Amino acid sequence: MSNPLDADPTPCNQKSGMDFRDRGIYAQLLELMLNLQQTIGDHFVKLTTRQWQAQSPEEANRIQVVREQEDVINHTVCQVISLLWTEAAADQRLQKSLHSLNSRGVWKKSPSPRQPDQPVRQSSFQASFVSHVLSNRGVDISDFYQSHFQDYYAYQQDKYHEEKNPLGFLNLGVSENKLCVDLITERLCQNDMNCIEEDLLQYSDWRGHPLLREEVARFLSYYCRAPTRLDPENVVVLNGCCSVFSALLMVLGDPGETFLVPTPFYGGFTFVSHLYAKVELFPVHLESEITEENSEPFQLTVDKLEKALLEARQKERKVRGLVLTNPQNPLGVVYSQDSLMEYLEFAKRHNLHVIIDEIYMLSVFDESIKFHSVLSIERLPDPDRTHVIWGTSKDFGISGFRFGALYTHNKEVASAVSVFGYLHGISGITQYKLCRLLQDREWIDTVYLPANHSRLRTAHKYVTKKLRALKIPFVNHGSGLYIWVNLQSYLKPCTFEEERALHRRFLDNKLMLSRGKSYMCKEPGWFRIIFAENHVPLKLAMHRFKHVLEEQNYDWMVKQLEEAMME
Repeated sequence: MSNPLDADPTPCNQKSGMDFRDRGIYAQLLELMLNLQQTIGDHFVKLTTRQWQAQSPEEANRIQVVREQEDVINHTVCQVISLLWTEAAADQRLQKSLHSLNSRGVWKKSPSPRQPDQPVRQSSFQASFVSHVLSNRGVDISDFYQSHFQDYYAYQQDKYHEEKNPLGFLNLGVSENKLCVDLITERLCQNDMNCIEEDLLQYSDWRGHPLLREEVARFLSYYCRAPTRLDPENVVVLNGCCSVFSALLMVLGDPGETFLVPTPFYGGFTFVSHLYAKVELFPVHLESEITEENSEPFQLTVDKLEKALLEARQKERKVRGLVLTNPQNPLGVVYSQDSLMEYLEFAKRHNLHVIIDEIYMLSVFDESIKFHSVLSIERLPDPDRTHVIWGTSKDFGISGFRFGALYTHNKEVASAVSVFGYLHGISGITQYKLCRLLQDREWIDTVYLPANHSRLRTAHKYVTKKLRALKIPFVNHGSGLYIWVNLQSYLKPCTFEEERALHRRFLDNKLMLSRGKSYMCKEPGWFRIIFAENHVPLKLAMHRFKHVLEEQNYDWMVKQLEEAMME
């Protein structure tokens, strides 16, 4: 497809049969201005980077003058861009062009380097870009999306396919289990899955269809080894575990209140807490170094929870709860029953809710490790404040089904969360299929789980062997779909800026990984690798992974040589 900027212009004395907007002139001018803004931004970044090293008052004044000039120029450019965008957005025929510009992220201005005590300024274009259309809340949501999901959008537009797109993005960043697609597809295609009844085509109970809630209660009673049969009235199903998590935050906390979360933790929690509930996730920072306090990397202890709680309260945060994931994401840690009891007792002492996500409970593939669900504990310290989330996305590799379940002993919480079924309910047809799937205990126990665990072990063994050959340290716990790897030796210096640069290099080589910063990891240099991928794309992904690291080392050696020659 040709670039519209390369098209021959129509001479001014000829009629083209279309007006200005039909030719997309606003979109073209907008793209030119965006490119100009990026060029100007890059220029000022280089200018201030050179000047930043000096600390004298004269140099500081020069830097300030440069930044003021940058602000004036950027403000003028932003005004022009905003006007062009407003005119272009008025024409529905240009929406595709505008979406393309927006998705490319070219309007995002890179901040200039700053000294550690200077805050990064928000781009003035960011506000003017959307102020004609979105509310302040809309601006906030849009900016958050753009800053967190651009890479995923790029992947969706350019996915790897062995035959159709062998040079596309390989995704070892999003936690999806693709190892048993054949088995799950075969099961979902069986005749008992096909049912169209009038009841399934109508609105259902907002908590979920009674048949599905009953089956979820039976399923969790069995696989969580609950001491007594779980009550279907305590089950609420929504379209995904993040929807359940979001609903819980909404009904348990008010805007500005806080939940403790051990780090590193699943980055989606940050997005979800920010989107609706507007609650804060306060990090309980864990360290990788083994010390007297830490018998293993990133060990969670009650002492660390107590310290984080005290720190939050000293900062005048109102702490409402504790969020845990078991097995942990991205570490893969499976908490012992004793540890779980200690965390629950800590929460009870301080009147805190505990939200525990057990979405990977059936993905413990190391046979020497035993998973303990919170629902298996006979006497919970505070059952009314203990809330469990589970779904089929990870354990059954059907994230597209959009199913998540809440189990809570607190009827008031269940009732409040069920209201969100009005917005986040699941289609009746999907609920029926899920009910049939969870009912088939024989297939799950004799066919699916043994095959899934075996394939997870094989894929995990392949990736860890590659990592050992590269002498890359990693955290190994035999559960989940991921490995937490330490690439600090490839960061020189070891900073979050260098971590981001390495992450960008992976993306430039069409390889998606997740970096530690997105998991609120305190230490730069950690990455999460998903290994639950079929062998051909997994092998190619590890090849790209090795290639990027070799490039990284080579560039560093060249830089060292150049610096030595300059001395």
